[in-house]
Parts: sequence; C-alpha cells; structure tokens
Amino acid sequence: MALVTVSIGSNIERDRHLTACLDALTESFANLRLSRVYESEPVGFEDGRNFYNLVAAFDSDWSVGELAAWCKRLEFANGRQPDSPKFSPRTLDVDLLTVDTLSGEYDGISLPRAEIRHHAFVLKPLAELLPDACHPQDGQRYAELWARFDAADQALWPAAFMWRGRRLPLG
Repeated sequence: MALVTVSIGSNIERDRHLTACLDALTESFANLRLSRVYESEPVGFEDGRNFYNLVAAFDSDWSVGELAAWCKRLEFANGRQPDSPKFSPRTLDVDLLTVDTLSGEYDGISLPRAEIRHHAFVLKPLAELLPDACHPQDGQRYAELWARFDAADQALWPAAFMWRGRRLPLG
C-alpha cells in the first residue's frame, strides 16, 4: 500500500462538493486522514468566490494512472466541465499531490505535484496533516517547507466546515 495525498478545493457550492468528495474517498480508500479546511481567495484569477481547500491522505494500491482517473471522474460527477478554463470557478478540484516517494512522470502525471511548493492552500494543510513526512524530491519535511514559505500574498484562514456531524480535522 502506498500513502497517497490529494489536494481538494471548491468555490461553487463548497460544502456540498467537499462533502461529496470526502464521502467518495471514504468509500474508495483505506485509512483516510484529513487536514482542516481552509478558506482562501482565488489564486491566479480575479473572477470568483473564495475557495475551500484541504488535503486528504489515504492508503491505496492503485497505480498513479488509476488514481488520477478516479480524481477526474469524481470532478466530472460533481459538475466540473472537462473544457473549463484553467483559472475559473470550480465545483470540485481534486489533484494528486504525492504517491509515496515517487518522483518523476508516471502514467503521464508528474509527481510530486509542483503546487506543493507554490500555493499556501496546498502546503499549509499538507504540513498540518503530515508535518514530519518529507517532500519526495529533496527530503525536506513539510513542516519545514511551510515554516519557510512566504504566504504574504496568499491569505488563508480556517473555515468552519462540518462533515458527518464533526468539524475537521477529525479526532
């Protein structure tokens, strides 16, 4: 089994789509762990409502291609259009961040995902969830990467998100 991490985001009917995503993850994968949910302004585009973002970690024996295809099917099942512009509002965005310590291109997917180092809405919840795990390319702990991250122009704050009657993170 590999430890897999995904970044999850939504800025259209955020509660509904995050709930659908978390329910689907629970049905499909073992040992689901979740960061808290953060709210942030859209990065890269002006037109759009604030996002809810979080990171999930789980165990899977699926290939990288199978994982990426599952993420896309889930996005499309939640109303995301395959031809939507890159910087546009999203019902659901599920991005594969890491699969164990894989580094490189697998099934057409680059791992680890570059956004880990560039977006606060990815790195902060990842560092919160797995502070002592290491980035597959350079071995730096996610907590260390977050401590050195300049988030001055990427404000985010905890959101009051409830899933299955409890506020995230569970536990």
